[in-house]
Amino acid sequence: MEKRQASKRRKTNETTIELTYTIDGEGTADLTTDVPFMTHMLDLFTRHGLFDLSLTANGDVDIDDHHTTEDIGIVLGEALKEALADKKGIRRYGNAFVPMDDALAQVVIDLSNRPHFEFRGELPKAKVGTFDTELIEEFLWKLALEARMNLHVIIHYGTNTHHIIEAIFKALGRALDEATQLDSRVKGIPSTKGSLS
Repeated sequence: MEKRQASKRRKTNETTIELTYTIDGEGTADLTTDVPFMTHMLDLFTRHGLFDLSLTANGDVDIDDHHTTEDIGIVLGEALKEALADKKGIRRYGNAFVPMDDALAQVVIDLSNRPHFEFRGELPKAKVGTFDTELIEEFLWKLALEARMNLHVIIHYGTNTHHIIEAIFKALGRALDEATQLDSRVKGIPSTKGSLS
């Protein structure tokens, strides 16, 4: 089987992102960013999705973490779309519930080639350490847009903001792992339209 992998680079006046993403990996993360909270979350995403992810990201964090976080989402989405190619034989849909102590999050995915993002629930605090938690939605929306997938994130409950976000990223990895899995029963493109590209 050909390796489902893509490498992407994005350089702007605000950020420089270099990324290699492998769908059929072992959960190996080699991450260097100047946004430590996102480094932690992407490590969880990679390990729980059993992907391999190599990422170097630097940006204008002297202003804030917005541009770096957003651009990581863009580049990861682009890499996912390219790595999936024509999507022949994939399961297409993924759903994962993940508890993290007080928190329970759910992520549901359709690799439909129709970008849509829903975020249901509240993050109790505006910051975790120095990280602005509103950037989680920004990252997820750009990921969904560039990967061209339906991405639904539901926070069922939780009081600790770190725990809630951690549950989201673990569930994201697990749901995406399910959706990208090859299923021998699926013949060709899993769509009555005959195309997901």
